Amino acid sequence: MAKNEFICDCNMIHKEVVDTIKKEIPNEKTFHYLATFFKLIADETRLRILFVLAKKETCVCDIANILSMSKSSISHQLATLRNSGIVKCRKEGKEVYYSLDDAHVTKVFEVAIDHIKHKGEENI
Repeated sequence: MAKNEFICDCNMIHKEVVDTIKKEIPNEKTFHYLATFFKLIADETRLRILFVLAKKETCVCDIANILSMSKSSISHQLATLRNSGIVKCRKEGKEVYYSLDDAHVTKVFEVAIDHIKHKGEENI
């Protein structure tokens, strides 16, 4: 493959394409929130927690047991996810149950896993 094989060497602007995309492109604030969201879920521990919560509302003790981690580690990550609005919680007696704030996170998860499987990654 030549070094410049993937570099566009023309000066033509495809006006229809440019105009269409410019009308649809989100504003800077949206991209900022999108980047923040992806940074939050880029942590493997948080991803594992989100996977559990995508399956079922779960208490901290059960999440810790499922993931073979300490309750304090799980609680710390859940606080970050809760403060960002990705998860929510409810208290029942002494127990606190966590769940995803809405179905959008589950969709992101499913699409990402489908993409990885589509690309042929092993162990999925």
